[in-house]
Amino acid sequence: MRADDERECVDYLRANLPRLHRTAYLLCGDAHLADDLVQSTAVALYLHWRRVRAADNVDGYVHRVLVRKHLDAKRLAWSRVVLTASPPDGAAGGPEQESTVEDRDAMAGALARLPVGQRTVLVLRFYADLSVEDTAAVLGCSVGNVKSQASRGLAALRQFVEQGDDDGVAASRTTAVRVAAARALEQAR
Repeated sequence: MRADDERECVDYLRANLPRLHRTAYLLCGDAHLADDLVQSTAVALYLHWRRVRAADNVDGYVHRVLVRKHLDAKRLAWSRVVLTASPPDGAAGGPEQESTVEDRDAMAGALARLPVGQRTVLVLRFYADLSVEDTAAVLGCSVGNVKSQASRGLAALRQFVEQGDDDGVAASRTTAVRVAAARALEQAR
């Protein structure tokens, strides 16, 4: 790799690393796995930077690599091992949204209950701020599929907000989930 290309790749990663880590965390729900996911994405981008740079939408290309790395990791046997860790402080909210740690933790928990497809679409649409078309391009699926998955995922969040938590979680956590889900639903409208 030429020095100019390397510098450009490093500058891109440095500028977008927090956003990539936040998206990775929301996809997998674990800070350490998100670190691994971002690292493998960064390596892939570094190795193929000329191809990445030639893409019409570099951010869309990077999100596609991130999602595919996530899906590849989910196919491995070790991904079914459950590890416990607390989420990082800046993991879930957008930079313009002021939310508490409890809200972000509650929303991450609510997202973790959704199926992988719905969670991936909601994370890309509402946390990574991609359009329906960009999300479809990243996932390699149709626009209709993205709309369907987003609709079902939002409906599941709405149902969770309306019915509450039946898993015996403390009332304060349930309230925090309801508040965080209601904020996400308002953003979706």
